[in-house]
Amino acid sequence: MKIISLGTMFVLTTIWVGEPMAMAQHEGDDRGMHLQAETHSRGMAGTQDAQSSLPLCPVMGDPVDFNIKTMTDEGPVYFCCPMCIKKFNENPEKYAEKVARQRKQLHERERIQVTCPVSGEPVDKNVLISRGDEKIYFCCAGCKPKYEADPKKYAAKLEASYTYQTHCPVMGGKIDPTAFTDLPTGERIYFCCSGCDKKFLADPAKYAQNLEKQGIHLNMEKLMNALKNE
Repeated sequence: MKIISLGTMFVLTTIWVGEPMAMAQHEGDDRGMHLQAETHSRGMAGTQDAQSSLPLCPVMGDPVDFNIKTMTDEGPVYFCCPMCIKKFNENPEKYAEKVARQRKQLHERERIQVTCPVSGEPVDKNVLISRGDEKIYFCCAGCKPKYEADPKKYAAKLEASYTYQTHCPVMGGKIDPTAFTDLPTGERIYFCCSGCDKKFLADPAKYAQNLEKQGIHLNMEKLMNALKNE
């Protein structure tokens, strides 16, 4: 029987395992950097089906995070991670077709207007105009005539005035545009009523999955540390 020394086995194992791993690492550098740039987990149980229905990042093709976006002359573009914004800004024309596809998906998706297209302030449901079947809301009576005088001027800001987080993470009902909290980590979370924000802030992890399903991803470790330091 032929005996192979431990040293020989180590060398053979290194060659057999090391070369494919090195090739995979080389071929997947961009993908690996993308995954390392993620600051939140997308593997929460029960969210995969919901995430598969989300619009796709024009750069990586993964489901978007509605917190991660950049503004263009036509409105916001959403991405799966901050790295993709940089790649997009380097060559927007490269992703034009995929951006158009994303916008088509967004227009087919449920959304709620939460900010004024003129000022960017929260809307007043009593101040609006009707445009066909669509209602456009404003923060005050002064912004309404400004928009009506030149709608094209505010077209991009109107697109940015909607949220796709349409359901309260605590109670599950439709959100009220005036009921929200700005987290210390930068995200704005909407609720169905003012009382739900206190329940959410008391235990964000309990409701995180309800936001994940709507394309709102939270870095729980970062958020909990920030809340402790407030």
